[in-house]
Amino acid sequence: MITAPISAQVSNGRVRVRTALIASADRSFRQRLSETLTGLRWHVREAEGGADAWTQAHVSVPEAMIVDTWLPDLDLAEFVRDFRTTFPHVDLIPASGTQDAQGARGPYRQELLYALRRCQDTDTTAWNLAPDLTLPTVERAELHDLADSQKTANGAAGALSIGHPTSALAEPQKSSASAPPPTQEKTKPGTGATERISELVGDAACMLEVSRRIRLVAPRMTPVLIEGPTGSGKELVAEAVHRLSSRSRKAFVAINCAAIPEALLEAELFGHTRGAFTGAVQGRVGRIEAADGGTLFLDEIGELPLALQSKLLRFVECGELQRVGDNERVKVDVRILAATHRPLAQLAQSGAFRSDLYYRLAVFLIRTPSLIEHNQDLPILVDHFLEKLGRQSPVKRIDQTALAKLNMHDWPGNVRELEHVLERAVILAGDDPVLTACEIDFGTTVN
Repeated sequence: MITAPISAQVSNGRVRVRTALIASADRSFRQRLSETLTGLRWHVREAEGGADAWTQAHVSVPEAMIVDTWLPDLDLAEFVRDFRTTFPHVDLIPASGTQDAQGARGPYRQELLYALRRCQDTDTTAWNLAPDLTLPTVERAELHDLADSQKTANGAAGALSIGHPTSALAEPQKSSASAPPPTQEKTKPGTGATERISELVGDAACMLEVSRRIRLVAPRMTPVLIEGPTGSGKELVAEAVHRLSSRSRKAFVAINCAAIPEALLEAELFGHTRGAFTGAVQGRVGRIEAADGGTLFLDEIGELPLALQSKLLRFVECGELQRVGDNERVKVDVRILAATHRPLAQLAQSGAFRSDLYYRLAVFLIRTPSLIEHNQDLPILVDHFLEKLGRQSPVKRIDQTALAKLNMHDWPGNVRELEHVLERAVILAGDDPVLTACEIDFGTTVN
């Protein structure tokens, strides 16, 4: 087992604290990582861009620098090359945590990688879903050993302490209290329908967990990635997050990235000026700008072309956009929610989706379960949809044979398919107030 290094060392009876410099335009990322490193007894300095980091390093050379995958003012590759030339002894680590064969490898790199991992674990489960995107095999094994050594250190009374009652690897109280690791997030026993978000139907534990996560993240500005199969209610989750947030009085703007032709998608998102392209007879505000002060919901984000992913990444990090055909930049304040039915972590790993954009969007993950995962909610869902369908006509009931037939189905289209099946059954039943198995038809369901 690898023993956890301690960043604070005793020299002549005094504690010598190591310094780390974080270079990132993402303030929330800097704050999370700074909290984690401070708990590991690092002195942390923050820089909003490459020029700021360069200046701070000249004033006081740090032991290590963690640099984000994009800098707002300098080319990342050039910055890294020049920084290594000027400061060859500084351990420079990409924020992605990937193996870096070039440059110095300081004695505390293992601890810094651990801090990066803990930073991601604190605020998102997405990092756990894609371990291959963060660390190579050897360093992931080291982190597991380091985590084990932390547990051992926490169990031993002051075994690794330096003038402090807790281990040098103890996590900050603030982080552990505000955002427990995903493995500790369980639905409380005894919770019932009263804990359920009104937009969601179902009392199964997985559905109550979705409601719980919505309530946790809604009051924050944190970006949310909603993952789940087609027809499982991802847009309902996004609407619930918006409704429970402080932005509920502002616009909720949704755009389906898969439904708009690639040639028009950029102008649809960012807007355009008059004459920007053929047919642009007048300027138009884009969907992002239309959501100013409110919430932007990017449905099927996995279908967004790579070229647009770069532009979206810049907006996510800086909050500024540039309309097509315009040289001016516009500052926009929106909260971004994204949804996908595709395995976005795997797409990022294969290069089909930008990993840096993935990490920005997947700060907090909510999974919508398939209908087969909460099949026990089927009677509740049936009643809900029959009542909804009965708003313009008498409400129909369903008999046990029809319900049994519904229970036997695999529901590849999930809740949306169930709604369509019941709508068709109501039509087929005509004036009959009771739906039977004869009206239940799955063959032509449109999902």
